[in-house]
Amino acid sequence: MSVVSEPFADSLESIRVPHTLLEDALGYVTSIVVTSLGLYLIQSVGAVTGGTAGLSLLVSYWTGLPFEVLFVLVNLPFFGLALSKKGIGFTLRSLGCVIAVSAMTRVHADLLPLDGLDTVYGVVAGNLLVGLGLLVIFRHGASLGGFNVLALLLQERLNIRAGYVQMGLDVSVILLALFLVSPATVLLSALGAVVLNIILAFNHRPGRYLA
Repeated sequence: MSVVSEPFADSLESIRVPHTLLEDALGYVTSIVVTSLGLYLIQSVGAVTGGTAGLSLLVSYWTGLPFEVLFVLVNLPFFGLALSKKGIGFTLRSLGCVIAVSAMTRVHADLLPLDGLDTVYGVVAGNLLVGLGLLVIFRHGASLGGFNVLALLLQERLNIRAGYVQMGLDVSVILLALFLVSPATVLLSALGAVVLNIILAFNHRPGRYLA
């Protein structure tokens, strides 16, 4: 496997063209809509995914509390880490995106009833959409909190791909689902998490994207 040398990495950094405010705004809107739709598909078939979204879904199934509320609450402790390691700008952008994704998940539920949605389709398509949404938001200098923050920090500090870090954490969350959903649904959820993290691992790496 080839490794990008430091001089070449420095040259890539020197030609990096920052996003404009409009480009960032459009990126956030795209990520929010796509990610929330993916989470809604997963929720509609009673499945789970990894990360804090998966934890929020599990707690929602267990307690009956709204996912959109739990997703914000579960992520709050991780924003302390983001604030200390990534700064106030990154933290506020990420917090705003988490709140917006939570709200849009509720909007999808109100405007797009999905009774009878096929479970396999919901899990695979949902995780595919979440993966694409995360990829967009990472490239615009934000995250959706939780494990995403930790994964990005490890990639930046230790050069470990964010997708691989996220995959390991996601496995732990999905295993917890065995206590609340059927084994078949857990297996499908694991497949969906693999789809999500392959998208990140193959596309979100240092030097791959210059903007």
